[in-house]
Amino acid sequence: MLTVGLTGGIGSGKTVVSDRFASYGVPVIDTDVLARELVEPGQPALAEIVAEFGPDCLDDGGRLNRAVLRERVFIDDAGRRRLEAILHPRIRALARVRIAALNAPYSLLVIPLLAETGMTDLVDRVLVVDVAEAEQVRRVMARDGIDEAQARRILAAQANRSRRLALADDVLENFGDLAELDQRIADLHQYYLRLATVSLS
Repeated sequence: MLTVGLTGGIGSGKTVVSDRFASYGVPVIDTDVLARELVEPGQPALAEIVAEFGPDCLDDGGRLNRAVLRERVFIDDAGRRRLEAILHPRIRALARVRIAALNAPYSLLVIPLLAETGMTDLVDRVLVVDVAEAEQVRRVMARDGIDEAQARRILAAQANRSRRLALADDVLENFGDLAELDQRIADLHQYYLRLATVSLS
């Protein structure tokens, strides 16, 4: 089965794009969703996070307090690397299991931090949702209710636009014209179906 890796910076519109592909019946696996599953109460990853970062990373119900953990690792590169060492191998393994269970011409694996994590070995092609940095900042400010300085700090913690584009086999520009975006997704869907057919022959 052909596996297409979908990535893009924060505020690029990855969810809109993956939802459009899902509307065509394409199976979508999102690594952010896998990460949330892996830190549910009782999961080994959650116990490791608590051991590494302390019990105040849990809320009163024993669930991961994402805001506390995010704040802690956002300003601490070493802490972020420790968190990634706990989560990324598990995300990779779970993604492989989920992909192997699918029966479809092709699937979409959403990996927001593809450029940062090096998970390109999980996919056959890379589709980058691209948007100008100024538009990313505007969207993140509007979505999260934060100021420009905070939005730019978040962007600075991610791979830059040129690094993502260097990985791309296909680029989907998402500058706000939804009709144009829909048509481009429809075209890509047909293209991926053809590629999947070729790969099976």
